[in-house]
Amino acid sequence: MLHSANRIARLPLVVAALVVIALGPRPGWAFVESLLAPSAELWDRWAAHDASATDRIDHAAWQAFLDRHVQSGPDGVNRIGYGNVTADDRAVLDRYIARLAATPISRYSRGEQQAYWINLYNALTVQVILNHMPVDSIRDIDISPGLFADGPWGKKLVTIEGEAVSLNDIEHRILRPIWRDPRIHYAVNCAAIGCPNLQSEAFTAENAEALLDKGAREYVNHPRGVRLEDGRLKVSSIYVWFQEDFGGSDAAVIAHLGQYAEADLSGRLASASGIDGHDYDWALNQ
Repeated sequence: MLHSANRIARLPLVVAALVVIALGPRPGWAFVESLLAPSAELWDRWAAHDASATDRIDHAAWQAFLDRHVQSGPDGVNRIGYGNVTADDRAVLDRYIARLAATPISRYSRGEQQAYWINLYNALTVQVILNHMPVDSIRDIDISPGLFADGPWGKKLVTIEGEAVSLNDIEHRILRPIWRDPRIHYAVNCAAIGCPNLQSEAFTAENAEALLDKGAREYVNHPRGVRLEDGRLKVSSIYVWFQEDFGGSDAAVIAHLGQYAEADLSGRLASASGIDGHDYDWALNQ
């Protein structure tokens, strides 16, 4: 999601963006945010893997948490009953995260690593929310370091193989650059209504492909992902912030959406010439 990494380095871009806002009709702060979105920059430390490894990582504890607390609403949005999480549930979640942190993940196969990092990201996000309840939005949890800190994404939350790791690190320095798969954006959940669903199934090496496709279909065919209003294409800001992951242009984004769109939406997307607007709901997914 949109985080604080690289903000100071990009400050000149912010100044330029403010000038653009003042002079033109481009959507204001959403445009500024698009300039601040982190790039996919590989942390070489995590490139190691063992293609021959056959060991599996047990995600049963995370699955049990999801079974108890992820609720699928009639509006198509998965929410978490944060207020119903008991002390015992918290203890199970904390132990699960601690066990993942103690896992020598560099010794595992790529498939196991992908599921590991996705589940760890999502479990850490839930843990952060629970540690700071009550909050209305994850962006209110300003624990990241730096002058332009916003939210928890830059905070080092866990130590793995001797390295302190943040949510930003997992998403932008591991998952995105290693797998180069736009569907990663449908897998990692930032605890916001506007975000793709937190899946009710824990990721594994065996089900990851199916869950990535499921997340893509759910989001693309939901109004918070894609909608056409009077022939104008409005999309989630994810497709603007991280356009590089979806092909680098409006046309490439539309082609990506078409891969997962149901028949009616697919037909309407075929006539779209570009993206006419974008937004994102940061309200907590509770």
